[in-house]
Amino acid sequence: MDQDLDKFDRAILRVLETQGRISATELARRIGLSKSPTQARMKRLEEAGVITGYGARLDPIRMGQAHVAFVEVKLSDTREAALQAFNRAVQTIPEVEQCHMIASRFDYLLKVRTSDIQDYRRVLGEKLSALPHVASTSTHVAMESVKETPS
Repeated sequence: MDQDLDKFDRAILRVLETQGRISATELARRIGLSKSPTQARMKRLEEAGVITGYGARLDPIRMGQAHVAFVEVKLSDTREAALQAFNRAVQTIPEVEQCHMIASRFDYLLKVRTSDIQDYRRVLGEKLSALPHVASTSTHVAMESVKETPS
């Protein structure tokens, strides 16, 4: 659908990305369309799966989740069944904020958010290391977040 997005669709997405609770009237005013066509475009973008949902952005520090670690995961088996087993299992760990399959010397890169280093150590030992086919992990602790954007 990317090639079907015109300047109004892209404008809608830019605004909603940072202000998901904006009224349709205000959104329409900002992008230069009337309310009805703006709402129709939003519905089309939702039905096409371009807009996958709406939600609040929470401050992880105020939520008690200030510790961020990036974890390289190397698997002992990278056949499709092993990858699928890992993929399913990692989705059940709430501390894993992001999981990416990587083309590198390791197989996955995880972003893990916990309250502190002791909590991270528990998650690593009890959850991450117990994931299917994990051969090894390597942790990189973030000292400061310089830029985080919703998309």
